[in-house]
Amino acid sequence: MLLHRTTRTKPWRRLAATLSAAALGVGLLAGCGSGSSDSADKAGDDTSTAAAGVFPATVEHAFGSTTITKAPQRVVSVGYTDDQTILAFGVKPVGMVDQYPNPAGKSPDINTQWPWVKDKWGDTKPEVIMKNGDSGPNYEKIAALRPDLIIAVYSEIDQAAYDKLSKIAPTVGRTKAEKEPFSAPWQDNALQIAKALGQEAEGKKLVQGIQDKLDAAKKAHPAFANRTAVALSWYENSVAPFTSTDVRGRLVTGIGFPYQTKIDKVAGGSFYTKLSPERIDLVDVDRIFVINDKADTDALKKFKLFANLDAVKKGHVSYLPDSEGPAVGAAISQSTLLSLPYAIDELVKSVG
Repeated sequence: MLLHRTTRTKPWRRLAATLSAAALGVGLLAGCGSGSSDSADKAGDDTSTAAAGVFPATVEHAFGSTTITKAPQRVVSVGYTDDQTILAFGVKPVGMVDQYPNPAGKSPDINTQWPWVKDKWGDTKPEVIMKNGDSGPNYEKIAALRPDLIIAVYSEIDQAAYDKLSKIAPTVGRTKAEKEPFSAPWQDNALQIAKALGQEAEGKKLVQGIQDKLDAAKKAHPAFANRTAVALSWYENSVAPFTSTDVRGRLVTGIGFPYQTKIDKVAGGSFYTKLSPERIDLVDVDRIFVINDKADTDALKKFKLFANLDAVKKGHVSYLPDSEGPAVGAAISQSTLLSLPYAIDELVKSVG
């Protein structure tokens, strides 16, 4: 499994290195943003859509506050999964992040072909402004797309990166309450983007609909409340569990399982941790959810310390394919307004 990655697909899709403040000069940004460009033409007018919301809209975020004065026509998504949430409100971003590496020469982009987004994208082909594993977004590409709104909510951008982006267009960062990148509840991320698009009321309705689905799953399976659980992957020859504040952990608790929160302390603020053999006890729980594609799942099953866990011996493990086949892991790892209905159904089904 790879964290940021080189060639193979994994459900982490984050942890890019801190963005360099010296990556691009302000003058260059201004020049790229002011005129026409090949990139903007490539994105095409069919990608440009306006948010039918209420404006002006002011959004508080980790870097201050941003006011969007009118319905944006060209939105760039800098967050790893922000494009999906933007799509949920009827807006097609002109630029997006490749969260899952697209196979060389493959078209259309795999990130526009998930079952939960394919119809929303249609024939639109957004410009890729960052790939998973890049040190930061491509500022020149973003500026060339002439955006009137940049959304960087599910993102680890820092103040320096925000300052650069905001020189290109009004930029909305992650929620103000988020202590560590990627730790905010999916509900908060969804509403943050809804506000930026002037659709806060619609955002609340969509969030409530998914919350109702989670509550229904919890009510239909009361036994989940009596079983501790954890979501994990096999990464760099190690068992790597996700924290309870990661989107995967939040979904597991969302359907009713108590989580192994000791993992949070070991992770030290990250959304996951790699366990040494001495700490395999942290995943000795009643139910294990494994998110990996086949090669890594096979490697995990051969790892004796994992194979000897009670949950594994009893068959209380849900092996969820990441980007292969039904891509259940991708839906869970994204945990967006579009992917969550599918993710919830598949997660519950996997328990049996």
